[in-house]
Amino acid sequence: VHLVESGGELVQAGGSLRLSCSGSGFTFSSLAMSWYRQTPGNERERVASVSGSGDMTNYADSVKGRFTVSRDNIKSMIYLQLNNSKPEDTGVYFCSVVTFGTRYWGQGTQVTVSS
Repeated sequence: VHLVESGGELVQAGGSLRLSCSGSGFTFSSLAMSWYRQTPGNERERVASVSGSGDMTNYADSVKGRFTVSRDNIKSMIYLQLNNSKPEDTGVYFCSVVTFGTRYWGQGTQVTVSS
């Protein structure tokens, strides 16, 4: 299993950003996937999940209404659209998948939201 995130950068508060994650080494379209973030001094938290087909999504309360998760199973990619970003969204964002009882992580991509 190989997950690679990209798209993290510095953005001003209120701005938008799209993160991408490519996945390989597993049956991409059959597995739900999630985005997590880790902020300094805190544990990694789940922010959004998307079902294998892409028709069901779930969000943490802190990002509901601002973030949108989606996927393109033909390209084996998932995305996280960040809108109306806030300084507290700053952190390293990871995509993740569980297959055969093991959770896999990408290397993460840094998002910094300046106030």
